[in-house]
Amino acid sequence: MTGLLENRIPEAARGQRLDQALAALFPDFSRSRLKAWIDSGRVLVDGIKPRPRDLVSGGEWVRIDPANEAVIDVAPEPIPLDIVFEDEVLLIIAKPAGLVVHPGAGNPSATLQNALLSHDGQLAQLPRAGLIHRIDKDTSGLLVIAKTLEAHTHLVRALAAHEIERVYEAVATGVMTAGGTVNAPIDRHRVDRLKMAVRAGGREAITHYRVAERFGAHTHVRVHLETGRTHQIRVHLAHAGFPLVGDPLYGRRLVLPRAASASLIEILRGFKRQALHAGRLKLIHPLSKKSVEFTTPWPADFERLLSALRQDARAPNADPRNF
Repeated sequence: MTGLLENRIPEAARGQRLDQALAALFPDFSRSRLKAWIDSGRVLVDGIKPRPRDLVSGGEWVRIDPANEAVIDVAPEPIPLDIVFEDEVLLIIAKPAGLVVHPGAGNPSATLQNALLSHDGQLAQLPRAGLIHRIDKDTSGLLVIAKTLEAHTHLVRALAAHEIERVYEAVATGVMTAGGTVNAPIDRHRVDRLKMAVRAGGREAITHYRVAERFGAHTHVRVHLETGRTHQIRVHLAHAGFPLVGDPLYGRRLVLPRAASASLIEILRGFKRQALHAGRLKLIHPLSKKSVEFTTPWPADFERLLSALRQDARAPNADPRNF
């Protein structure tokens, strides 16, 4: 059974609907499930039973009792982990492309959550083995895992308040003239339920991007997430006209630079996942309260792609500015 859930609504959520604020505060549960809990009286806000549409002021104490909710039984599996950092309350891992984060339809096992439970059985006491956020199956890079309930509460609250800095490396189709910001709401696609889309009335989504390198027909960009919606970077860059190389859902036909080399053509044709890597994380440590930063190198396929683009362009216009 899922245990009692308690947390404080951050000041940054002021003016939001309660069900919207809770979806950010408790990301392990869907907005529809949280709304059902509110409707059934399982949610108290400062000791009062609220309505889903009630607006929050920030600072309220939330108590949820999902006592009758079934929990999916996830078994430990000895899957190797690339551990970047670990102490008594925090675990940072670098997920390889191809590994699903947690079990779901079509992926009942062999996920990161199974691997985490094998690494530390105590993680079974936490929602989704302590995972604070997730990245897509075919995106590589850093993920944050809490090892105690106190650390989990701290990190979930920090994520909801946009206090965990996440920076991604991406290779987009098309040549950008400059960086920018995409501020466009995201919701489920009206027709294709596997996809997300920019839609009026969707959840707020903000993506900042900067040019790192320009090539003949592509751009290496550095992306900073202000919010964390499903497929956010992929959807926003495609919306801006620069879909990610290899993206099977939001990409477009293969684009080649003029007189592209045979090796570059081969690499571009063979890159079958979105060219996206979660390379840097910055957060406040739950115990020390000090800022800590973690990085992980580009995976081999991402490195080969950039090397081939550089070689083909011969004299790329580099812009190494960070945020």
